[in-house]
Amino acid sequence: MRLLLVEDDATLGDAVRDYLVELGHVVDWSKCLASAREAVTEPFDIILLDWRLPDGSGIEWLRGVRLREGLNQHVPVLVLTARDQLDDRVEGLDAGADDYLTKPFELAELAARVRALSRRADGQSHAVLRAGPIEVDVTARTVRVDGNEADLTAREYAVLEALIRRPGRIVSQATLQQLLYGFDGDVESNTIKVHVSSLRRKLGRDAIETVRGMGYRIRS
Repeated sequence: MRLLLVEDDATLGDAVRDYLVELGHVVDWSKCLASAREAVTEPFDIILLDWRLPDGSGIEWLRGVRLREGLNQHVPVLVLTARDQLDDRVEGLDAGADDYLTKPFELAELAARVRALSRRADGQSHAVLRAGPIEVDVTARTVRVDGNEADLTAREYAVLEALIRRPGRIVSQATLQQLLYGFDGDVESNTIKVHVSSLRRKLGRDAIETVRGMGYRIRS
């Protein structure tokens, strides 16, 4: 998944980013609200938002984004903050947050909450996503086809996960590039096509449909 981390604490930001990247996510890190405002013009699966930032309140920004700034209303937001009073939690949730995690926190719990938010956004109650004979366990990051485990590279898995999280929807090549590599990725023009071709060899020739001029769609 592609995550936006909005956090000004360098030590915490480094730890969160490195941990989530190690789990296979793409993480774009904004250290202030000005940077976050620019970032949300791109597609993200989840936003991790600090409350207090150098140039304002993350909660006030979230409230404005939900109402005015055009953020996809379905993007889950997890608030990260040291404010742990009941009134604070209520305010954050009422402002448009989907979950709330108080600092300090364990990185494993953060990752679990990210997975839970993703399942909720996908309309899933469990960690296994299915499309025809393909099963993707997003917790264990394993893939099976007709019950047999498929050996995918990290990038191939990321492409498959992006598609299977959007069943029946066409996902453009540009969107896949953004979801996989973030702002700093060095992506050649044929990279996604190469990954899709490799996935077809491993998952089945008809597993992924090419919609000419539009993108790709996983077959159910």
